[in-house]
Amino acid sequence: MTPDTAAVSVSVADDSEVMASVDDDGNTKRLVIADISCEDAWISMRVEGTTSLPDWR
Repeated sequence: MTPDTAAVSVSVADDSEVMASVDDDGNTKRLVIADISCEDAWISMRVEGTTSLPDWR
């Protein structure tokens, strides 16, 4: 998988606080990425569909 990255302006980056977590409900593990400084600003996907950090680099 090729990473798809974009530059973020400093003013946007300074106002954001982004966190990631793996949520396991017993059936499916999901990677959740959220900007906790904004209401409802989050995405999630199954862990099986993600790329490990060493593979991403």
